[in-house]
Amino acid sequence: MSTAGSPARPAGWLRRWLAGRTLRGRLIAGLVALLFVACAAVGVVTYESLHGFLLNQLDSQLAAASSRYTMCVDGPPPGQAPDPGDPDDQPGYPDYNQADPMACANTPGQAQATFSAAISSSTLTAKVTHGECALTAADEATLRNLPVNGRAYTERLYSLGADYRLVAVRGTGGTVLITGLPMTLMTDTLDNVELTEIIVFTAALLLTAFIGTGWVRLSLRPLRRMTATASEVARLPLASEVDVPHRVPDAGQRTEVGQLGAAFNRMLGHVESALARRQSSEARLRRFAADASHELRTPLASIRGYAELARRHPGTLPPEVEHALSRVEAESARMSSLVDDLLLLARLDAGRPLESKPVDLTRLAIDAASDARAAGPGHRWRLELPGGPVLVQGDEQRLRQVLANLLSNARTHTPAGTTVTVALASSPGRAAAELSVTDDGPGIPKGLQPDLFERFVRGDTSRSRAAGSTGLGLSIVAAVVAAHHGTVAVDSAPGRTRFTMTLPLLPGQDLSAEPAEPEEPEDSGEVVDPADPMHPADPVHPPDGEGG
Repeated sequence: MSTAGSPARPAGWLRRWLAGRTLRGRLIAGLVALLFVACAAVGVVTYESLHGFLLNQLDSQLAAASSRYTMCVDGPPPGQAPDPGDPDDQPGYPDYNQADPMACANTPGQAQATFSAAISSSTLTAKVTHGECALTAADEATLRNLPVNGRAYTERLYSLGADYRLVAVRGTGGTVLITGLPMTLMTDTLDNVELTEIIVFTAALLLTAFIGTGWVRLSLRPLRRMTATASEVARLPLASEVDVPHRVPDAGQRTEVGQLGAAFNRMLGHVESALARRQSSEARLRRFAADASHELRTPLASIRGYAELARRHPGTLPPEVEHALSRVEAESARMSSLVDDLLLLARLDAGRPLESKPVDLTRLAIDAASDARAAGPGHRWRLELPGGPVLVQGDEQRLRQVLANLLSNARTHTPAGTTVTVALASSPGRAAAELSVTDDGPGIPKGLQPDLFERFVRGDTSRSRAAGSTGLGLSIVAAVVAAHHGTVAVDSAPGRTRFTMTLPLLPGQDLSAEPAEPEEPEDSGEVVDPADPMHPADPVHPPDGEGG
């Protein structure tokens, strides 16, 4: 059953079909469809016109044949003398007023296969010119029901195996005289015309599709060049310093494609200018951060030195002075950490190379987990490590800082009792190691995750410094990992937050061995001995809290 929305279905299907095709395909399809409609219209009009013409011609022939048959059976109209030139009146032809109407079936002038029949009372006789005709019951019923009005009708005569154009007139004495002409010649002519139209129009459609494809391709060549240029520009690393030398060839502005190409070139010029200005601004900002960080280290060192010197004053310091000196020392230490972080980011932005030597990530994970346990005894710390060392090429101190930042985030932003797991495994399908830090804390808000590795982004948007956060910890993580040709990602939901760091392995390593049993410091006492010589000799800056 149709519904109110049914008429919209073809349009929706057509829109979906067109949406999945290229502009070239749609133009060619439209061209062929228009030509198909035009050919179909021409074919229908031609067929119907020819059909009407042939049918009128056949009806004229049928009227003449009916007139000859009627005159043969009933004689000429009253007052009309026999025509001496009429072959019917010549010797050897039947005379008028024949008793048997079938004798007039062979009246001279009748075409081959002309059908003649006479109905008088209950008698029906029929004959075909120069032939015999044995009517079937269906044919007799058709002839008896034929309207006697002198108009032509198309009926099927099964005894003759063809469609006939029949006309019935009333003769003298109430006799009904029926004359018919076969439509075989007419239908054969129409079939030939129809077949010819199909062949010609199909060839025209194929030829048009072939030539139209070439023409559309040629017309859309400037658009394809524009697409190729846009693709080349899209592949450029626009995040760094970049030159945009690509331009669309000038095709003139007389056409829409040429105007689009000119506008596209102007847009590329504006993009190139904007990128140059942005790059210049970022370069000045990096230089400022590096210079300011470098210059601030000296006064900060002086502040800390004078604070220590004041503590060496002989005698007992007043409590308020003692408190003021402790705050000066704490804040100067925190400021020194922030300056060092800014200086590190500035150096990484400038592309300065880091130290490059083999680093054992297994040893690094054990040391970092041991330090994190000492700093956060209220958390559960777990290790999932392979059975042997995992070596990467890089800067051990910076990688240690990266892992310390991630563990500090997990400790700072999760409640006591949270389980934090440090896992090391191979990256599927890649010669890389995956070092992950996973906790079962409350998770990171969805709105914060896209910008989590940007600078000065904190989970707490207030200006409080209670946790010592500067919003640089995860940006340092991302910058250091990128400098080691690796990647870092976060996947967080309530109850599970996972930071994954992927670094390329040194050649010749196989991490397919079974991992070691997870270590739980609460049960075993310590992950490693704090006096282990593999502990870092240099202090690690206090990490920031952007994690989950």
